[in-house]
Amino acid sequence: MSTVLSRADPRPKSDVSTGTGLVGLVGLGLWILFCHFWPEIAGTFDLGGPRERLTGPNAALMGLVFAAAPMVAWSLIVEKVHRRASTGIDWSHKRPLASIIDISITKLAGLWATWALIGFLYCVARWYWQGSYAVSMRVLGWAAVPLFIASIPYVLWLDRVLVNPRDASWHFGAWLIGREPHEPAQIGIHLRAWAVKGFFTAFMISIVPPGFYDLVHRDWSGIWQDPVAISNLLVLMMFVVDEQIGTVGYILTCKPLDAQIRSANPYLAGWLAALICYPPFQLMGEGGPLFYGSNTADWAFWMQGQQALLWVWAALLIFLTGCYAWATVAFGIRFSNLTYRGVLTHGPYRFTRHPAYLSKNLFWWLAALPFLVTNHSLTDAVRNTVCLAGVSAIYFWRARTEEKHLMAEDVKYRDYHAWMDRNPTITRFIGRLLNGAKPKRAEFQAAE
Repeated sequence: MSTVLSRADPRPKSDVSTGTGLVGLVGLGLWILFCHFWPEIAGTFDLGGPRERLTGPNAALMGLVFAAAPMVAWSLIVEKVHRRASTGIDWSHKRPLASIIDISITKLAGLWATWALIGFLYCVARWYWQGSYAVSMRVLGWAAVPLFIASIPYVLWLDRVLVNPRDASWHFGAWLIGREPHEPAQIGIHLRAWAVKGFFTAFMISIVPPGFYDLVHRDWSGIWQDPVAISNLLVLMMFVVDEQIGTVGYILTCKPLDAQIRSANPYLAGWLAALICYPPFQLMGEGGPLFYGSNTADWAFWMQGQQALLWVWAALLIFLTGCYAWATVAFGIRFSNLTYRGVLTHGPYRFTRHPAYLSKNLFWWLAALPFLVTNHSLTDAVRNTVCLAGVSAIYFWRARTEEKHLMAEDVKYRDYHAWMDRNPTITRFIGRLLNGAKPKRAEFQAAE
């Protein structure tokens, strides 16, 4: 049916290929297996050293390398993304170094000042030095000096081939130095992009080690007859995939990979809707105003003894987290919140414009069952249900603000948005359902 549909109404081409995310998934999967089965590998080959599963922070962070390396190789060798016009690079027109040295110095001043500002905010924000965020601060502190040194040859090299080396970073540097005219709008673009990168990169790095440890350290044997144990393991695995691939996306924001942040969401509502979903601003965490887990138990508690129902529910939860992870993998090296980095139309984005939000919220409802409480309190049941409905409403709000941003940025996204409205996708079905109309069947051309 999809072939017939594509002939009748072709789907806009995606800026990211399916292969990019898949090779990253394979690389990450091989590393997870290696770390989990390291005792058996070491025993088989009689290797020295501790024969324990590799669960430490360094092993978790190496997962980022094993996910990123194949995606970068695929992007450059197979897709040749560095040749795309959207990178803003013209490799055939390399300027003399002397002609761009002043531009590069101005840009470096802007970049270094931005990094110093982010470092200062890390320093004064107390939460960055507590709990899992401490890992992020160690990693970023270790990387600071190498990045500072590497930025000099990188900027000099890139400015020689950029079509417009006076980009947003240059405008911020020009404003700081005060020697040349600059555009305030470009400064806003620069600061918003680095605000996204600074805030979310630290958060993503902080959640990588705990999830990786939990997955690799677990005993995977003897669980395959237990639907609850299988669900717990596979759901955790999907979240680890999301964390690892998503973190790679925040790190690899550079033009030669065509993965640069082309713009960050300029709307205050978009930032509010996103930030209240993450610490330290998170509203749905324990103790927060939208916490929906008061006096609740998970799905397995309520279904214990109902083996068939447990298997069905486990399958649903695995499917939903699979869709959630698939939505992140589909981004390849371009995942990040609040940004425009190209248009995705493949994978789960063929069926809905917001597969991650849809699957995540359905998972929360099925896993938490907020209307069931252990203390039999009607008040708690109502509160939990209303709070989770509030969480879902926030994600609907996030989706609308993201669409507003992307619709304004790229005609290609507007074409994709219109294509989704014309075709029998999940988004269209839900929209018509909410509007009280029955979904219309699509008209297909006959297959040739």
